[in-house]
Amino acid sequence: MPLNSPLRHWQGRSVWLVGASTGIGRATASALHARGARVIVSARNAELLQSFADSHPADPATGRVAAQALPLDVTQADAVRAAAEHIRTGGPIDLAFYCAGYYKPQRATAYDLADMLMHDQVNYVGALHLLDAVLPDMLARRSGHISLISSVAGYSGLPKSLAYGPTKAALINLAETLYLDLQDAGLGVSLVNPGFVETPLTAQNEFHMPALITPEQAAQAILAGWADGEFEIHFPKRFTRWMKLISQLPYSAYFPLVRRMTGL
Repeated sequence: MPLNSPLRHWQGRSVWLVGASTGIGRATASALHARGARVIVSARNAELLQSFADSHPADPATGRVAAQALPLDVTQADAVRAAAEHIRTGGPIDLAFYCAGYYKPQRATAYDLADMLMHDQVNYVGALHLLDAVLPDMLARRSGHISLISSVAGYSGLPKSLAYGPTKAALINLAETLYLDLQDAGLGVSLVNPGFVETPLTAQNEFHMPALITPEQAAQAILAGWADGEFEIHFPKRFTRWMKLISQLPYSAYFPLVRRMTGL
């Protein structure tokens, strides 16, 4: 039984993707535009956003509207709120997708407080800013869907994930709690937990990334999850199911297994 109302028809729906200049966000925006959604993309890099908008114009023959670029810094609450207000002048936001992310490998033996806080601001606090900007209107309408990208890195602790992993764990908990709070209010909530996807962030990894997929494959998995009304959308399952399994092990088994798997 679906946990959310299935989202299968995108023609005329308004989707705001925050963190969509590259990677999964950009690929998902492209897939939604192809299905007729009104797509608004936000991120800090105005040039990349504009290139996306330029390559996704209106198509009167199919009824597609031009994609819109709306640059902003997710760490600035006022900017996110103003962007949401601007989007709503053209109609309500049907789906808000938070896909902004920041990642640098870090271990506690080289602790960097500034970098820890940057992860927190972009990966988690930015999501809170998005909620602040879209929730009041969605609640008033009793309609809308919020989707957050976390990661399988949020399932449990991993080496080199000191800064990144806790922010993703926080997003998992946030999405679960949002679902419990908002289901009876008529809103949908979904959580996206990717494995390894070929993006500028994962390009920093110097280790073998099992089951690595493209952003386009990730986007198709996300749209399929929304269409099926899933709460957690995780992929590729040949990898994410394994990560789910080992995260349930007792610590006496989990810690030695992770050390053996990673060599760290």
